[in-house]
Amino acid sequence: MDLALNYKAAADRLSGVINRTPLVYHPRLSEKYACEVYLKREDLQVVRSYKLRGAYNMVSSLTDDQLKRGVVCASAGNHAQGFAYSCNKLGVKGVVFMPEITPKQKVSQTAMFGNGQIEIVLTGDTFDDCLQEALSYTTANNMTFIPPFDDYRIIEGQGTVGAEILEDQPDVNLVIIPIGGGGIAAGVGNYLKSQNREIQILGVEPAGAPSMTEALKVNKPTTLEEINRFVDGAAVKRIGQLTFPLCKEVLEKVVLVPEGKVCTTILKLYNEDAIVVEPAGALSVAALDFCKEDIKGKKVVCIISGGNNDIDRMAEIKELSLLYEGLKHYFIIRFPQRPGALKLFVNDVLGAHDDITRFEFIKKTERERGPALVGIELQKAADYEALLNRMRQHRFDFKEVNTDQTLFEYLI
Repeated sequence: MDLALNYKAAADRLSGVINRTPLVYHPRLSEKYACEVYLKREDLQVVRSYKLRGAYNMVSSLTDDQLKRGVVCASAGNHAQGFAYSCNKLGVKGVVFMPEITPKQKVSQTAMFGNGQIEIVLTGDTFDDCLQEALSYTTANNMTFIPPFDDYRIIEGQGTVGAEILEDQPDVNLVIIPIGGGGIAAGVGNYLKSQNREIQILGVEPAGAPSMTEALKVNKPTTLEEINRFVDGAAVKRIGQLTFPLCKEVLEKVVLVPEGKVCTTILKLYNEDAIVVEPAGALSVAALDFCKEDIKGKKVVCIISGGNNDIDRMAEIKELSLLYEGLKHYFIIRFPQRPGALKLFVNDVLGAHDDITRFEFIKKTERERGPALVGIELQKAADYEALLNRMRQHRFDFKEVNTDQTLFEYLI
C-alpha cells in the first residue's frame, strides 16, 4: 500500500482539527553535531502528541453505521487522549480501556479531552490485560476498535507529519523517528521515501524495549518476554504486523538508546530550551550521540513525538540521568567500629564537591549497627576512581551497589 496516495485524504480530514506544528532550527545541537538540526514539535500538538493524527484519521473515516455503534480503544497514554479528543470532535460514543494502575493525571486528561463523549473503564494490572478486555468488549457490543498503530488509517494519519516536514524543509537529508509500535515510523518514512528516495530514515528505540530491532533480526514481528517500561510511549513488546514490513522497507538503521540517556536529554531540553518532553518524545534527540557520523553535514529532523510528562516523574528522571552519567553511586559501607569513623569519611574520603544524598544504617542487632547504604553524588564522573582509592586508603570495607544489578534493584 502506497501511503502517499492516501495522504491528501488524511490531510483533508485533519485540516482544522490538528495543529500544524512548527519545524524549529536548533542552533546548539547543530553546532555540537556539525550539521543542521531541526525539531518537529509534535509536543505542541492539540493533545501534546502526534497520536491525534492517526486516531482522528481512522475514526473520521468510519461509515455512518460504524460511528453510530461507537468506538473502543485500549491505552494508558497519548493514544487514549487522541482518541478521546476525536470522539468529542466527531460526536461519537467512545469507550477507553485503561489499566487500573494508570496515573490519575492521565485518566483525568483523557476524560477532559473526551468532554462527556467517552466512558473510561479501568481494568487489569497490565496493558495486555486491559487490551484483552477492550477487544472482548468491542466484539460483544459490535463496536469498532481503534488500535494505537496497527491500521493503515492510523499509519496514514501519522504520515502527515512527514508531509509537513517536507513542506517546511524540502532539502531535508535525514529524519530520526521514535519507534514504539511503528506507526509514525511507517507513515512518515514511507511518505518521505515516496517523495524522495534519497532521504534517510533512522528509527530509534529505548534499549529496554527493542521490539523493532529484534523483529529485524528474525525478519518478522516477535514478542519480547520482558521490557523496561520507563519510556512508556515506546515500550512495546511486539512491533505491529502491518507497520513492520513498511518500516523494514524504509529504515536505514535502528538506534538503541539507554533509558538513562533519555533522562539526560529530557533534563537538557527542559533546562536549556524550556521544552517539556516525555521520555518517548526525547528519543530522537537522545539518538544524536549514537549516530554522529551519519548526520555530519546534513539537514536533520528530530521528531519530538510528545510532551505529556508527569511532573511526579521528574525525581526519577533526574536519578536515572545521574546514574547513567556516572554522577550518582551507591555503596554498602561497613564503617570501622572506632570513634570518629564517620567524621573521617566525611572529611577525608569525600571529595570537595562530593555530596551524600542518602545514608541509612542497616540494622544488624539491637546493640550493633550493621553496614550503611550510602548514596554519593559527584560533580564529575572522572572523580569516581579517586573516591574509591580514598575509601581503600582509609580502610573502609565497601561494596559498589551500582555494579550489582540484583542488589541495586533490591536496595535502590
